[in-house]
Amino acid sequence: MKKVKSIHLPKLARSWKTILTLVFTLTFLLFGFRHHEWFKETEFPQKSKQLHAMIAEYSSRLHHYQARFRMPKEQLELLKKESQTLENNLREILSLIDQIGVLKALLRDMRDSSHNYSWTTVGDILEEQDSPEVLDEEMSNLVHYVLKKLREDQVQMADYALKSAGASIIEEGTSESYINNKAKLYWHGIGFLNYEMPPDTILQPDVHPGKCWAFAGSKGHTLIKLARKIVPAAVTMEHISEKVSPSGDISSAPKEFSVYGITKKCDGEEIFLGQFIYNKTENTIQTFELQHKAPESLLCVKLTILSNWGHPKYTCLYRFRVHGVPSEDT
Repeated sequence: MKKVKSIHLPKLARSWKTILTLVFTLTFLLFGFRHHEWFKETEFPQKSKQLHAMIAEYSSRLHHYQARFRMPKEQLELLKKESQTLENNLREILSLIDQIGVLKALLRDMRDSSHNYSWTTVGDILEEQDSPEVLDEEMSNLVHYVLKKLREDQVQMADYALKSAGASIIEEGTSESYINNKAKLYWHGIGFLNYEMPPDTILQPDVHPGKCWAFAGSKGHTLIKLARKIVPAAVTMEHISEKVSPSGDISSAPKEFSVYGITKKCDGEEIFLGQFIYNKTENTIQTFELQHKAPESLLCVKLTILSNWGHPKYTCLYRFRVHGVPSEDT
């Protein structure tokens, strides 16, 4: 019997240890489960509801913006036309402001000067005739005459680098455009697309603040295919004045530049035609006679900008024209 007890006592002890371990484990699990249920019933539902509400709100906003971006093609075209109309209106307003300033100066000079008669004499004559309508008519005719002169092209030479006449930019021979991260297209306050003016902007007559082709730094170049073959004789560089610049600064204007003629079909040798300086303090439209004559008629001209007036980031070109004698075989 003693031998049997010595054999079963260790087994009995191990059984009690196993039972106590199971009881302890079950108690711990039960306590954890109850605590989890209490946590779930009190705090988590509120946070879950808030989270679901936030997700639903942002989903609604995203759907709203997506619906706005999925505009019909007709509306996009209408938006482009309205934008172009606004640009044209702004250009006309700026032009009229300049014209009014010139007209005021002209009228002031005419009033102060006296040739065969003075404004006072004219006023006396009109006063004696008691016909103020005559004065209004004369002033109206004078205004129309001055505006007509102002609208006329100041250069008075054909532009063979005009885009509407058939000229174009050869991208392979042109510097990359400057990318301004601040220049974005916005829709309801959301910027979604960077944009920059293309190089062929310089071949168009629409010159008003901001509508220029910009390239990084102070040195760049562009290759222009003219509207037809010519023997180049002169070039014209145009920029805006400080008076119409929104920032009052035109340091991005080109300063030193050179012009080359390209033989063959725009891939031949370069012929140096001249180097010039655009003076930003003088007239906004400056024409330069070429220093060297081309030995043959050319279809392509290369414009190389060597420096600007101090802007550290980019140079901006508004308009460049090429004048000359057209070839007889074109």
